Amino acid sequence: MNKTLLAEFTAREGAEDEVARLILEYAKKVREEEGNLSFDVYTKASHPRAYWIFEVYRDEDAFQAHLNAPYGGPFNTALAPLIEEDASVLTFLDPVA
Repeated sequence: MNKTLLAEFTAREGAEDEVARLILEYAKKVREEEGNLSFDVYTKASHPRAYWIFEVYRDEDAFQAHLNAPYGGPFNTALAPLIEEDASVLTFLDPVA
């Protein structure tokens, strides 16, 4: 079964350009992962500093491989001081059958 989640965070005021650069760079790498089916980056229309990243992985193993990718840690370290939250807020989603 696919592993689907929504990651949310808010760029600090003044950090918008750096956050956009980081997340777009990271998205390119994630989309190349064998088990990644989707990694779509959005901002909220009414609050452009609020990011929503919709992620879909082939299965739990693909998601774990994503978590263990060598570029994930450096991305999160670089992102942390640029966002309002302590870290991305993750919401795992299940399909309605």
